[in-house]
Amino acid sequence: MDPAYFVELFINGALTGLMYSLAALGIVLIYKSAGVPNLAQGAMIMLSGYLVVLFTSGAGLPLYLSIPLAAAAMFGFGLLAERLLLRRMVGQPIIMIVMLTLGLEIFLRGLVPGVLGAAPQSLDIGIGLAPIIVHGIFINRAYLVGGGVAVVMIAAALLFFRTHLGTRLRAVSDSHVSSWSVGISVERAIGISWGLAGMSALAAGTLWGSVQGVDWTLSALLFPALAVVILGGLDSVWGVLAGGLAVGILGSVVPGFVDPLVGGSTRDVVTSLIILLTILMRPYGMFGREDIERV
Repeated sequence: MDPAYFVELFINGALTGLMYSLAALGIVLIYKSAGVPNLAQGAMIMLSGYLVVLFTSGAGLPLYLSIPLAAAAMFGFGLLAERLLLRRMVGQPIIMIVMLTLGLEIFLRGLVPGVLGAAPQSLDIGIGLAPIIVHGIFINRAYLVGGGVAVVMIAAALLFFRTHLGTRLRAVSDSHVSSWSVGISVERAIGISWGLAGMSALAAGTLWGSVQGVDWTLSALLFPALAVVILGGLDSVWGVLAGGLAVGILGSVVPGFVDPLVGGSTRDVVTSLIILLTILMRPYGMFGREDIERV
C-alpha cells in the first residue's frame, strides 16, 4: 500500500465529508428545532443552486449580490413551506409529516429542473479547478474551501443554540404543548428552523454546484446527508461534524482500495452499510439523545 495514496484519500475524504456535513446541517437544524425529520433537504440544496445560477447567469448579478439574494429567497422558501404545508400538520402523527417532506422532495425534484432547465449548468464561484499539491499529495481546492465553510457554519449553529432564540427552538422540539403553555409560538419557531435550513441548503448548493454543476443530481446529496445525521445523531450538531468526517473518510478510503478489485461503484454501498449498521447497533447515533419511553 502506498502511504501517500492513503493520505490523499483520507484528506480528500475528510474534506468531502465536511461538505456532506454542510448538506446534513439543515436536517439537524429542523429536527433540533421542530422535532421533524426533513427529507426535502436534498431538493432544497438543488433549488438553492439553481437560484444562484439564475441570479448570476440569468440576471447578470455579481456573486456577492447573488448569494445574499438567494439566501433571502431560501429563508423565505422555508417560511412559506412551514406556513402552507407544515402548519396544517400540527398534531398529526410524525410519520405523516415525514411523508409530507418526502413528497415535497419529489415534487421539487421534478418542478425545479422542468422550469429552470434540466441540462447541467456551470457555477463559477472563483475557487479554481487546480488542486493544491503538498509533498506530492493532491488536495481538491473546492473541497478545502467547502470544508472550511462547513466548519464555520457548524460553529455558528452551536453558538446559535446557546442564544435565547435557540433555546426556545429547542424547547419546541421537546414539546409543542409545553411550549405553547409558556407562550412560545410553535409555528413561528418551526418557520424559523425551516428558514435556517434553507440558508444551510444555500451554502451546500453553491459549493457542491461549483464542483459538479447545477442540475437535479444536487438533490441526490440527501443520501449521504442522511447517512451523516443517522450516524452522528439527528439532534446533534456535533454529530454532524463527526458523522460527516466518518462518512466522507470511509466513502473515500474504502472505494479507493476496493473499486479496482470489483470494478467500481462501492461508495454508495459503503454509505448504505453505514446507515444500516448504525440503525441496527445504535439507532440514536453517536451523539444523539436516547429517549426512553414507558410502555
